[in-house]
Amino acid sequence: MAPSGSAVAGVEKQPSLDPSPGQELKSWRGLVFCLCFYGFMAQMRPGESFITPYLLGDRNFTKKQVTNEITPVLSYSYLVVLVPVFLLTDYLRYKPVLVLQSMSYVSLWLLLLFGHTVLHMQFMEFFYSITMAARIAYSSYIFSLVPPARYQRMASYSRTAVLLGVFTSSVLGQVLVSAGRLSFTVLNYISLGFLVFSLLLTLILKRPKRSLFFNRSVPTHHAALPSELDRMAPGSPSKPANGKLKLTLLAAWQDSVLVRMFRELGASLRLPQLRLWSLWWIFNSAGYYLILYYVHILWNMVNPTRDSSVVYNGGADAASTLLGAVTSFAAGFVKIHWALWSELVIAGVTVTQAGLIFLMYSTSNIWVSYVTFVLFRGAYQFLVPIATFQIASSLSKELCALVFGINTFLATILKTTITVIVSDKRGLGLPVRSQFLIYFKYMLMLSVIYFLGALLVGLRHYRQGRHHPLPLAQEMMNPAKETTTQVLGVQDKGFASLQLTTLPLPPEESVCAPGPATHEQSPLPEEKA
Repeated sequence: MAPSGSAVAGVEKQPSLDPSPGQELKSWRGLVFCLCFYGFMAQMRPGESFITPYLLGDRNFTKKQVTNEITPVLSYSYLVVLVPVFLLTDYLRYKPVLVLQSMSYVSLWLLLLFGHTVLHMQFMEFFYSITMAARIAYSSYIFSLVPPARYQRMASYSRTAVLLGVFTSSVLGQVLVSAGRLSFTVLNYISLGFLVFSLLLTLILKRPKRSLFFNRSVPTHHAALPSELDRMAPGSPSKPANGKLKLTLLAAWQDSVLVRMFRELGASLRLPQLRLWSLWWIFNSAGYYLILYYVHILWNMVNPTRDSSVVYNGGADAASTLLGAVTSFAAGFVKIHWALWSELVIAGVTVTQAGLIFLMYSTSNIWVSYVTFVLFRGAYQFLVPIATFQIASSLSKELCALVFGINTFLATILKTTITVIVSDKRGLGLPVRSQFLIYFKYMLMLSVIYFLGALLVGLRHYRQGRHHPLPLAQEMMNPAKETTTQVLGVQDKGFASLQLTTLPLPPEESVCAPGPATHEQSPLPEEKA
């Protein structure tokens, strides 16, 4: 008995390998500060709002070159790099992709400052497409470092840091141009300095040990419940007898999981709300980003001045970022029967956006153009969190990431197709004002389709003669209530899944040379990081 007692005593005397609550809290706060500070600094590009007037003025490129030869490259290259960067983000565990993003920012600004030909500017757009695709690395990176219980707070902190950086950058650029009377060239050198500093920050960030798909190490103490991928596995394989058998079983397991994920996704597509909001994501985001890419060229046409002190692009970008944040926040408090009213809400917002695009197309007043752009962007950002929740509410974390990835990819294909036909010199090669007329007709057609859908839903509801309440997860709830009713685990169907998979969204978009500085976070890579 004595040896047994001694053994027990020995075990009791062993120090705990788990970090104390104080150490864990200190480590978590350090990670929050480093990541959010990087997220803020990565947005500090005060020259971005003035890239188009810089190209058309200081660099003497023509409007036709900027509109029909340089800007279209952004859509093409983004389509090419989107999927590889998405896969590399998870496989390399985030940090290397953040370094790649920062290096691409530095490269494109060097090309912007020292490039002289259309080819140089096209390469600049290629590097910018890499930065856009890599935005998902920042969003996903954050959640890989903290337990699920911290997801919602981390999402709030990281999102705030990005929006604050975008707003600060736009305001700083406008103040330096209008009050400081700095040239666009000097402003771009300042942007380059900020970007070099953000590159240095990426080198000191901690690299996670696991990721969502390729590096799924199982935590021992703070482990969450089995994820969707784990549940989809045909079983828990026992240890193989040799390395060859291990590789065989691993390959078979991965194939099985992939098949089961797509099968699960096919079953989920039977949900009307998932189909509706995914279609909205694909078709409306394509039109939204086309406006963002070309609105700065339109502003230069409306107000073709070479006096940099009277160019207020930065102020318009700052105002649109602020309004987008307000409307996104307000959307969280909208509580209606979405199964009945979704089509009508989407139709109303879309027809409003179509009207704003028509005003941008027809006006010769730069201030009207600024205001309509701010309202257009705010209207889109109002629907983003609603769409995000409606898509994420019935999906697991992994399936949610897959759906947002597919939606973003399909939207990119559509956007690229429209660019080839409308903007590229090998297509119609239309001037920017004519393009906006096409985009107006596109959004108007979408709004008509949505109104017809709303009419059909209303007639169906009228014939049923009674209201079928949706499950709680299908309604957009008050965020204050959601935090108390939803469990932030990997099996969660609510905002836990939403927060993990959508920050790559609001769009914190930005569109470099010669597009607008668009900085909201889009569900996947269209969001800004």
